[in-house]
Amino acid sequence: MNDCGLKIGSVVLSTQGRDKGMYFVVVSIDEKKGYVFLSDGGTRKLNAPKKKNIKHVSDSGSVLESIALKFETGKKVFDSEVKSALRQFNQQNG
Repeated sequence: MNDCGLKIGSVVLSTQGRDKGMYFVVVSIDEKKGYVFLSDGGTRKLNAPKKKNIKHVSDSGSVLESIALKFETGKKVFDSEVKSALRQFNQQNG
């Protein structure tokens, strides 16, 4: 874990920009520059994640453990897995 409180696999809520109010999963973190790379499995695929300022996301407190474990072990993560896992968060929101 790092000082921003996020780790790979964390579910975050976008608080700024055109994607405001949408949930994403953290794919990677660039702590030096203050950015996180996010994917939702739909519009933002894992092979082209959204680069977003850490200040513009809010930690939901949830971590997608199965996806985080796959990232850590180097296994293939599919967009459909991410989209399916985030479905419940987006349904609560909208």
